[in-house]
Amino acid sequence: MVDAVVFWSCTVIYLGVTFVLAYMGYKKTKHGEDFLLAGRSVPSWIIGLSYGSTFISTSAIVGFGGVAAQLGLGIIWLTVLCIGVGVIIAFLFYGRRVRRLGQGMKAMTFPDFLGKRFKSPFLQYSTSFLILVSMPLYSSAVLIGGSRFLQTTLGIQYESALLSFAIITAIYVVFGGLLAVLYTDAFQGFVMLLGLSAIMILTWLLFGGVDASNIALANLVTDPGVPAGLSSKGMTGWTSFPSFGSEIWFTMVTTIIMGVGIGVLAQPQLTVRFMTAKSTKSLNRAVPVGAIFIGLSTAVAFTVGALSNVYFYDNLGKLSTQVAGNNVDLIIPMFINASMPDIIVVLFMLTLLAAAMSTLSSLFHTMGSAAGHDLWCYIGPSRLVPEKYRLCKEKEYKSTLKGNRVGTGIMIVVSVALAFVMPDSIIARATAMFMGLCAAAFLPMFTYGIFAKNPSAFAAKVSLVMGALSWFLWTVFVHIKESSVLGICKFFFNKDALLGSPYTVIDPLVIAMPISIIALIVAWALDPARKAAKAVQETA
Repeated sequence: MVDAVVFWSCTVIYLGVTFVLAYMGYKKTKHGEDFLLAGRSVPSWIIGLSYGSTFISTSAIVGFGGVAAQLGLGIIWLTVLCIGVGVIIAFLFYGRRVRRLGQGMKAMTFPDFLGKRFKSPFLQYSTSFLILVSMPLYSSAVLIGGSRFLQTTLGIQYESALLSFAIITAIYVVFGGLLAVLYTDAFQGFVMLLGLSAIMILTWLLFGGVDASNIALANLVTDPGVPAGLSSKGMTGWTSFPSFGSEIWFTMVTTIIMGVGIGVLAQPQLTVRFMTAKSTKSLNRAVPVGAIFIGLSTAVAFTVGALSNVYFYDNLGKLSTQVAGNNVDLIIPMFINASMPDIIVVLFMLTLLAAAMSTLSSLFHTMGSAAGHDLWCYIGPSRLVPEKYRLCKEKEYKSTLKGNRVGTGIMIVVSVALAFVMPDSIIARATAMFMGLCAAAFLPMFTYGIFAKNPSAFAAKVSLVMGALSWFLWTVFVHIKESSVLGICKFFFNKDALLGSPYTVIDPLVIAMPISIIALIVAWALDPARKAAKAVQETA
């Protein structure tokens, strides 16, 4: 177990820098719009680091690193998609349009952007509702990842670690707004790069270099061999891809690679970064920073996760999943603690603190703005709340600091409560679920909205509803990882899933997003408002 004095000394310094940066953001946050968009003048390097550190959380390092230990380096294709789709396409194609349109409409959040782009309050409210329902799942997974490492390393109670994470992050998000989030994200990004780079180099040296590490990992196929439970489901080794069409292949491709790699394009907490840029050039300059950060972070986590099998088998005669008792969320913490010098363990703990806090701060901010701005400010004043309790002006419906801060605080409490009841080995799955829902419900109509000249609100509404509904139904009644845990299918039909293999391992994203796209096209063709406008033009 690492020296607690060394850890806490380094942690105090880290938190000191974090709170200084957060205070700088707090001093510049005077109005509701400052809280939401940081003045729309953020430098490119801060955008790049903040985008990357928000995307790469403890979910990627601990959760997906554990999946790499279990299923092998086939997950490295997620790195390719994260760079190609999550950075290059996201910034150069989506980011430019979002920044220009968002600035023109004075949009301040992702739901606000959609509501104004389609001229539809329904889209703003429904998008906000989906964020508030689904995003706590992701934020809880991030909380769990960091807390599990502190529990394993310092021997402190999991509950204490979780609450500490949440409280520290909550303080600067609630008071400092997005500017505090961006400043601290950039610093935390530097810490993550330093820690992950050191761990990758030491891991390679542990096994005699890059080539020797790869050979040792490949040799596990013969000794001890792929576990029978995984081999029967399609796993072929830790350096090869699963058998095409097998259960593990579907899980790897549809849930992990596609769910995260595509879902990134419509994540509210990332999209808002584009609206903070002061120019298109700032977005272009942020691309290499974000690509390098995300590429390095994911590649390190996946490679170290897979190589942990070599270490544990050489020293304990067991594979990583066996050592961790089949809880993949414990594999990375156990490997770092067992194999690395104390100073690197401390550095890795700071890396996880940075990863958790950078992502949590963005998620808390996004949920808070959805609750305090998109719902409270636009529904509360006119329908639900007596005048003396209103947090927004009756006629102007301006976003206020108080409304956003209250909303953020409420959603932090919800996320922490959910983290206490989530099961083991949930980090990667919860992350993929959230991102898959974003892709199914938001991505088709979001893409249509930013590229179409006169987008149809009717088509967007139908697409959103059908995407979210089909994702939910497949999750509850077919996808076995969730349906068996939720128990709804069991309650109604006395079985865990309505369909058999391979449908039970096909991610809801693969079913729901095509349905959402088809619904968008059909609704556009049937849109009565579009037909009426076209008839008027033809008559004129």
